[in-house]
This record gives sequence, C-alpha cells and structure tokens, in this order.
Amino acid sequence: MADISVRGRLALAAAAAAAWASQKAGRGRGSMIGGLIALKIDPTVMDQLGRGRRTVLVTGTNGKSTTTRMTAAALGRLGAVATQADGANMDAGIVAALDAHRGAPLAAIEVDELHLPHVADSLNPSAVVLLNLSRDQLDRVGEINMIERKLRAGLAKHPTTVVVANCDDVLVTSIAYDHPTVVWVSAGSGWAMDATSCPRSGEPIVWEGTHWRSTGADFQRPEPQWWLDGDELVGPEALRIPLRLALPGRANRGNAAQAVAAAVALGADAEQAASAAGTVREIAGRYRTVRLDEHDARLLLAKNPAGWQEALSMIEPTSAGLVIAVNGQVPDGEDLSWLWDVRFEHFEGLQVVAAGERATDLAVRLTYAGVEHTMVPDPLAAIASCPQGHVEVLANYTAFRDLTAQLEERAA
Repeated sequence: MADISVRGRLALAAAAAAAWASQKAGRGRGSMIGGLIALKIDPTVMDQLGRGRRTVLVTGTNGKSTTTRMTAAALGRLGAVATQADGANMDAGIVAALDAHRGAPLAAIEVDELHLPHVADSLNPSAVVLLNLSRDQLDRVGEINMIERKLRAGLAKHPTTVVVANCDDVLVTSIAYDHPTVVWVSAGSGWAMDATSCPRSGEPIVWEGTHWRSTGADFQRPEPQWWLDGDELVGPEALRIPLRLALPGRANRGNAAQAVAAAVALGADAEQAASAAGTVREIAGRYRTVRLDEHDARLLLAKNPAGWQEALSMIEPTSAGLVIAVNGQVPDGEDLSWLWDVRFEHFEGLQVVAAGERATDLAVRLTYAGVEHTMVPDPLAAIASCPQGHVEVLANYTAFRDLTAQLEERAA
C-alpha cells in the first residue's frame, strides 16, 4: 500500500487515541469517533487508506451488512480483507475499518446509499455490488427516484469498475443499465411497490413472470449471468456449484449469489467463494439464538417495509411465540406510517406480542390485520410472556440495539 502522508499519520494517531479513550470510558469500540477525528484533521485520509487495495463496495437498502460479510469471507481465499465489524457504513466507519486493516490488500466495504458516490471517488473500487433499492427513511434519504439518479451519475464516473447488479430490481437495473461492465445477477426481489413505474420514462413497468419491461422506453430486465436454481448457484459457462448457507431466507441466498459474483470478478474461485459465503452465521448479533430461561430467542432485524416483509417470511410458523418490537427514534424514522405497508396478516395460530416504545402503534396495525396479540412494551418481558420454547424476535434498528445491550448486561 502507498505510504500515508505526515498529516494523514497524525490524523490516524489522533483517531487511535480517541478510540482508546472511548473504550476506557465504556462508550464502545470508539471506531466512529476515531474516524470522525481522522477526517477532521485530514479530509483525504480515506483516499490514502484506499490506495493500493482492490476494493468491493456493497450498497442497497437491505442486506448490505450480510452481503459485505459474505463478500469478505469469499475474498478471504485471495488474501487479507479489510471490512467493517459493526456495519458502520458512513465515512467515519469506513476510515476506521480501513485503518484497522491497513496492510490488507483487499477490502469489502459496506456503504450507505447516499455515501456511495463520494466513497467510490475516494476508493476507486474494483467492483460495486448493487443489491436493491426501496423506500427507506424519507426524512433522511429522500425520494427513491432521486437516489437512483444520484447513484447512476456516481457510477458513470467509474467506467472501469465492475458493477454486480441485481437484475430483478428495476431501480438497481436502471442504475447499472448504461454502465460499460456489468455482471447481472438474478438475486430476487420480494418488494416491487417502489418500482411500479419506469425510473427513466415514468411509464408503467409490466411483469411477465420473472421478466419485466418498461412500456415507455427501451428498458427491460437483462439476462442474468448468475442465478439460483434450487440448492445450486448457476454461473457463466454452464457453471453449477452448491450453495449451502447457514443463514435463513430467500433474500440471503440472493445476497450470497451477488457476493460470490463479486469475488469471482476479483479472481476468486467460484466454488471456494460459495463455500466461504456459506460459513457466515451471524452479523452483528442478527440471526443468533440466545437462551433466556425457558426460551430460545432468535433475533432478527428489519428497518424498512421491504426488509420487514422479507424478515417476516423467515418466521418459523411452529414457534412458541413472535415478539415484534418497534421504536420510533431518529435512527428508525419517527414516522411509523410505513407499518401499514407491511403485510402482518399471515400469523394465525402464532402467539404474537407487540413490544417496543411504539408498541401501541404496532398493536393498532396488528388489530386491523386481524392478528390476535398481546402488548408488552419491554422486549425482554415480552419474550418471557411467550410459552416455553423457540421464540422469534423481530425488531427495528434501535429496538434491536437496545435489546442487544440488555442481553449483554444480563450475560455480564
């Protein structure tokens, strides 16, 4: 890797000191404060840390952390990989991750959608993985078509970058459609409510089975080079490899397909990459099962309507109970009207408990969905209220964060 400038070294030394102080004060790992300080002292420090690496950037509304972890595992067969341990996907977290693995020749970096254009300018990635694009926090992110246009313009500045794009997502396809080098992956799309019209012409999108097309522009689903066929991943030149994952859900199989395609684009062996992606079992506490007295609670995270719909499809119908925890803090988005876009109607026979700071809002939605439920605002108490056995716990961002902190205190 290229040497870091004198100013850059001072910035990183100050970052390390701030991170150490944060850890000593019991305020976490300190990676965010360290990254913020480094960028304040030397705004070019990300550019410097990225030089000499082959980097894959991963972005999308849902699945970023999971796909990044899978990509890092797959690239690990080629050498050491710099990546985030905690999903911090804005500038400070990216700087901290690159600094923590300064000697790694490879990087798999999760990037917030809004940050992708300037992060790509700094890191000049070998590949960019585009997962999906759907409505998120309108107060922070803005309208979805505006994001599509920004990402399209940002990638246009990097014509030599390989774009690994989900051709089942209309908005993602629009971002990558004109790019010189695209690897199309059929990764699935369980949410189409934000792409009923063509992002290029405004005319309706028509679906014909898995194929889609615009009625008002020369814009349609490209033929994928990678796709899923049962328990196999099919790739170029009639390649067929087994894809066995530790993580549940259809969406995670799509995430794995894109991770493998990205790793192969950088020179990894496809079968080894798929095997490595299959070893990923937990992402920052998500999907893990914890023992709580008479309950085994599996923790799932969802942050927006598309993510909630996918997470709900992972719920085991024979579970003893389902705890749904919803907060409405700033990181979640304070407007919970999105609850009415999520289908809660298919949980007959499962004991459901509404929890979280906004349990009342959730209870109203569940009532209109015809879902019998109780309301216990504290998530730990909600789990305890379920019958003995396996309990599914689905929480949004701060509800998941707070529950994780409660579990760590309990374990300590």
